[in-house]
Amino acid sequence: MIIDSHAHLSDERLIGRVGEISDSLLLSGLESVFEVGFDLQSSKSAIRLAREYDNIYAIIGTHPHEAKYYDAQTEEFYIQNACNKKVLAIGEIGLDYFYDKSDRDVQRDVFARQIQLADKVGLPIVLHIRDAYGDAIEILDAHRDKLNHGVLLHCYSGSAEMIKQFNKYNCYYALGGAITFKNAKKDDVIMALPEDRLLVETDCPYMTPVPYRGQTNEPKLVNLVVDKIASIKGVEREKIESITYENTKRLFFKYCK
Repeated sequence: MIIDSHAHLSDERLIGRVGEISDSLLLSGLESVFEVGFDLQSSKSAIRLAREYDNIYAIIGTHPHEAKYYDAQTEEFYIQNACNKKVLAIGEIGLDYFYDKSDRDVQRDVFARQIQLADKVGLPIVLHIRDAYGDAIEILDAHRDKLNHGVLLHCYSGSAEMIKQFNKYNCYYALGGAITFKNAKKDDVIMALPEDRLLVETDCPYMTPVPYRGQTNEPKLVNLVVDKIASIKGVEREKIESITYENTKRLFFKYCK
């Protein structure tokens, strides 16, 4: 059984098919999907989908792109809804210096505030880090006493060497469709990741794995991610299914209310 640990079913390309996707998860070997917010409205949508479908869970938070819109009302919503048993984490939060859609000082401030918020409500954090690993590590170091409920690096794109730095925070690492791309060159990273910290995701509708690049990604295609990891590691796919399933359960359901 597989859990898709990161999806955006609220996207316009998928929202009209959520019922169909939910109904077909088991047939595709999936137990559940985690719907991830990136701002106030998408976090509200994640909670709504989690309420409507038993096999969809919500992760709520403000993405670095949207950091400029983070305010007291948004923060209060996250705090009030963290007690919902279908809300599993605060995310996706972090830093993105590739697009710089929010000022970097604002990104850093909002990232730190949401780390503190997650610790306050007793939930793990799901990180989006792009071209900003140095500053991200600096912020995590400064808030190390707040990293008490688990840290997941969504769509990990760092080096094998950098894994050693993140391991000091007992991080988990999620891999998605990018590892199937022709120019991925991720074999050394996949081999370096601790097996007891490995998760899988789609990030759908984005990051569609080969051979479906150019089409809309969806949860069932997480199977191709599992296949690729198994191939690189030279193990049976059932082993990757098992370890990623157990790791996901350990991280996200350990602190269930």
